[in-house]
Amino acid sequence: MKFSEIGLNEKILKAIKDLGFENPTPVQVQTIPFVLQEERDLISLAQTGTGKTAAFGLPIIERIDENRNQTQSIILCPTRELCLQITKDLNTYSSYYKKLKITAIYGGANIQPQIRALNSGSQIVVGTPGRVIDLINRKKLKLKDVEFLVLDEADEMLNMGFKEDLDIILAETPEEKQTLLFSATMPKEVLKITKNYMHSPHRIEIASRNEGADNVEHHYYIINARDRYKALRRISDINPDIYGIVFCRTRRETKDVSDKLMQDGYNADAIHGDLSQAQRDHVMNRFRKKNLQILVATDVAARGIDINELTHVINYNLPDDNEVYVHRSGRTGRAGNKGISIIIAHSREKRKLISIEKMIKKELILKKVPRGEEICEVQLMTLIDKIVETKVSPQIEQYLDVIEEKLSHLNKEELLKHFVSAEFNRFLSFYKNAPDLNCIASNSKKNERLSEKGFTRFFINLGRSHDLEPQNLIGLINEYTRNRNHIIGKIDIMKNFSFFEVEKTAEKEILSGFSKSQWNGFQLTVEISKPKNDSNKRRNKKSNTKSKKGGLRENKRKVFTKNNSTKKGDSFKNKFKTRGGRKRR
Repeated sequence: MKFSEIGLNEKILKAIKDLGFENPTPVQVQTIPFVLQEERDLISLAQTGTGKTAAFGLPIIERIDENRNQTQSIILCPTRELCLQITKDLNTYSSYYKKLKITAIYGGANIQPQIRALNSGSQIVVGTPGRVIDLINRKKLKLKDVEFLVLDEADEMLNMGFKEDLDIILAETPEEKQTLLFSATMPKEVLKITKNYMHSPHRIEIASRNEGADNVEHHYYIINARDRYKALRRISDINPDIYGIVFCRTRRETKDVSDKLMQDGYNADAIHGDLSQAQRDHVMNRFRKKNLQILVATDVAARGIDINELTHVINYNLPDDNEVYVHRSGRTGRAGNKGISIIIAHSREKRKLISIEKMIKKELILKKVPRGEEICEVQLMTLIDKIVETKVSPQIEQYLDVIEEKLSHLNKEELLKHFVSAEFNRFLSFYKNAPDLNCIASNSKKNERLSEKGFTRFFINLGRSHDLEPQNLIGLINEYTRNRNHIIGKIDIMKNFSFFEVEKTAEKEILSGFSKSQWNGFQLTVEISKPKNDSNKRRNKKSNTKSKKGGLRENKRKVFTKNNSTKKGDSFKNKFKTRGGRKRR
């Protein structure tokens, strides 16, 4: 199918032709005719990079009355980058609409130019929730005439805590309007919005929203957590033509990794929430022009990056939510290009890797972190190719006599050695005697015990009966320690309680962080779980003592110690059975 066959008018088709587009993407094929012909609400589930902006933008532009100055469409999105990208795309699509005005409103920038643009009349407004509310409160943005409301990246807006903001904004819009919701995932919070603010919505789902893109290969490396940055360097060095994004979990980590890369001579930079808008724009312009090879970013900061030529996406840390991994990997392998998504994992993340593999329905290919000799060979061949392909300037002729005289004492072999060494000695010296970074896993119990020495096992009084999932537990650890960089090991969810492992250096942070913690109104208790042997010693010692309740007390204790309990755990279980045994809402 071609764009000319889906009902768009001549002005828009002309703009599309100028861009060189001929065939709409699957989400555009299903969305554009629906929005042009129907007035029902729409839910569209599709991954990043599937052409969603044109899917809602083209039909809205056609249906807007450019002769009316009132705001007729409001498009909400989570970040400044995405806001600016959508605005830029809509301006391109509407290039033959002379009276149509599209205004971007977002935080981190001077509000006065945005107010002036709204005062002059703007039919389409694209904004981030915080700035939209600010302008509503100033009575500069009026939404009573809105006919089209678009929630783009709805799941991400809710992940960023915009739930209350969205409620406020949606309450300002009229009852009679068409609401278009675009999301890569459909968590409970997004479902609530669809129930509260949408009327009998039509649903479009492009393929399986959890599957990996066909053009993307998924590789993973198993290393010790302390070698993560070293592995990143080697992966970058073995791919001299890399043009990709390195995803980190926090702003701090993003800044640390990018600073290290730049200090080590890599063509890299970062975008994160601490940068001003001017700084972010400067970094993004350099990256789009390929003046940067590597961009280090958080998931939030990367929203709105729309580049088709990325060769690699590197997961410096795995996200808590597997669907975020699908988002990340979908940024490469676009527009018919091949791409590679790389995971740098440590040895205790194998279960996470298996769950990702099941979700994307593609094999994760285990790769060995390259050795120093391999990297040096690749870099040397790249250097030679670069020399061969370099265009020779005619001005060199005038210096040839002087050059020949300077080099006359060197034979051909010596000349080659000197010439290559001038560019190549950095790699040779850095990778001389470089250790093997690959973490070789063993199934033996001895090695298993050794690997667990760096982790502390904790008990928490939450389990399946409290609707606890591993991602909830990870979120609680991040929240109460105020640190998302802890290495989390094995998680065991039981019926009424759970165990989790965290790197030993975080013991004090975990205990102090959870000292006055709650979950859904339920008081939490977190304790260090002692090794099984210690528990057994205590059990055997106490089995000889008499109790008023006799065998019943002993039987209860035996059942609990079977589940790796400690003495503390025993006393806690008795307290838990009377205080928190029932599921609390």
